[in-house]
This record gives sequence, C-alpha cells and structure tokens, in this order.
Amino acid sequence: MNYIITGGTGFIGTHLTNLLNEVHPDVRVWNLDIVKPGTPNPVVKNYKPAVREGEKLGSIFVECDVRRPIENLPFEPTSEDVIFNFAAVHRTPGHEDREYFETNIRGAENVCAFAEKYGIRKMVFTSSIAPYGAAEELKTEDTLPTPNTAYGISKLVAEKIHLVWQAGGHTENTEITDGQTTPPNGTPPNLGGERRLLIVRPGVVFGRGENGNFSRLYWGIRKHTFAYPGRKDTIKACVYVKELVRFMLWEIEGRTDGTDNTDKGVALYNCTFEPAYTIEQIVTAMKKVTDLKPWVPYIPNSIIMPMAVCAKMIGSPMGICPARVKKLQISTNICGKKLASCGYRFKYTFEEAGGLVLR
Repeated sequence: MNYIITGGTGFIGTHLTNLLNEVHPDVRVWNLDIVKPGTPNPVVKNYKPAVREGEKLGSIFVECDVRRPIENLPFEPTSEDVIFNFAAVHRTPGHEDREYFETNIRGAENVCAFAEKYGIRKMVFTSSIAPYGAAEELKTEDTLPTPNTAYGISKLVAEKIHLVWQAGGHTENTEITDGQTTPPNGTPPNLGGERRLLIVRPGVVFGRGENGNFSRLYWGIRKHTFAYPGRKDTIKACVYVKELVRFMLWEIEGRTDGTDNTDKGVALYNCTFEPAYTIEQIVTAMKKVTDLKPWVPYIPNSIIMPMAVCAKMIGSPMGICPARVKKLQISTNICGKKLASCGYRFKYTFEEAGGLVLR
C-alpha cells in the first residue's frame, strides 16, 4: 500500500511524513506537491520551507498541481492506499479570492476524482475552523457554519466535495439540513459503504517549521515588538502539529484504544487543546517555557488601530495592518470536547509542546 500526501512539502505534511516513517518504516510515502522540499513556493509570497537546507524529507516527491487532474504518476495506486489531502492556499489575509477557490475547491474535486478512479477507500481532509466564521460564541462540530471569508467558504465547499466522494457520488444522500456539514448529533451518516473520510478542523497549528502566528508571537515578545491589541482575553484555539498528525493517523487507521470505528463512514473533529487558551495564557506559557522576561504591554483599541493603519501605509516589514490586528482581536472559540472524549490520548500538554518548539 501507499500513503499519498497532497501538499506533503508543507508544514503539516512534513510532520506527518516523519510520523509515518517512524510508525511504518517499510511503507512508501508519496508527496504530491507543486513545491519540492526545501525550495520556494511559486504561489505563496515570502514562503519559508518546512524542510530546511541540509534536511531530507522521508517521502518520494512527485511534482503535482491539484488544480489540474492528477494523472501520470510514477506508481500504481491501489484501493488499500490512504490519501491525506493537505494541499491548500490558506494564509488569510494574503491572497486573491480566486486563489483560494482555485486550489481549495478545484483541488478537492481533483483529489476526490483521483480517489474515485483508483477505488481508494480512506481519505483524511484538513479543513479549517474558518467555516465557522468570525464570532465570539463557542463552536462545536454541530455549529452552523457561517464563513465570512473566501478562505472559509472555499474550505466549507471542499468539505462538501469530500462528503460527496464518501457517499459514492450520490449528492442526494449528502444533503445536510440547515447548511450544516453534520446532522444534529455531530456524526455524519455512513453513506459510502466501505469508504472512510476523516475531516479535521484544526485551530491554530503550531510546531517546528510553522513560520506562522505562534512563531511571530514568540519573536514579537522576545524583540519587544508585541503588545496586547485592545484585549487580553481573546481565545485562540490551537493544537500542536505532532498531536494533530498522531490523531489523524490513529483515527483513519483504526483506533488503538480498543474501540471500533471501522464502520464509521465519516468523522468530523475540531482539533484543539481543550479548553482553548486565551492570548494572555499563551503568552504566559511561552514566557514560562523559554524563561523570557519581557513585559508585554497593553495598547487600547483606540490607539492600536490608527497605529496599524500607519504601519500599513509605510509598508511595515512585520506585516502589521488593520486586518491582522482585527484578526488578533477576534476569538477562535473552538470546542475540543469531542476530540478529548473520543478515546485518543494526547501525548503532549500545551506547555510541553511549547517547550519542545521554542527551546
């Protein structure tokens, strides 16, 4: 069998590859991506490779653009293979709307068509919490998705495309009332017989090679360039990348806790530490595990927003702009109770994960 990772050169794909090499050293891992490990991304500005110079990724690279039909591969896929669909344009703000739709929606169509062609029965799709939209209320897997960005819309549509694949292409069976991805009990019906689909909606994913929000926050604290932007109690649901990939593999391969999920056609999980942390708690934890001493100031909203406008006008090298400040001020209040109670055992606490990443 093969493990096929679309977008395998990226942050999450790199960590999944390392885990697969550790757990299944004799199985081939194929990385289908437009970006060769360790090289620039032609689609993403200021892209920093997850695999650094001198490092090797334990997968076989195949140049592949999911925006086009997936064909002419150097191996023969089988029905026993597992697909991890990580290919996406995800940084927001930062792209034109068309770019999210091209990769995230058309890519989902092409990956599912590929799975259909070869009779592949297991697939993992990394969605996002963006389909929930921007609001302070707690979101569970049963919450009605109300995306308010092109990225969130593209991810919700991609979820639906994967659900159609799992159902065997019968769209009439995948109609969900009130626009929800899942029915009221939070567990979508098994519509596709032997086909199994895991959809994960991760909070902010952090870890080595992330080059994102957590890295910017840490360096902002360290260099005295971060301040609480208008509030300290903003909830930022998050998950450690190694925990995320461990859970995905545990769930899609059949649980190791004695419970049986082999007849579950679709599983949907918010992936985050439970309970979620506030920005102040995250900053405190970062300072604790790294012995950082800097005091982090608080800047009222009446001051921080005009500062962000000015920073954008002069071209701040840190990427400060009103949209990013507003994003920091809005909670991602995502409930992780379903994950916490499903039988999977977390290997790392938040502080342990932070220590491994930042020390």
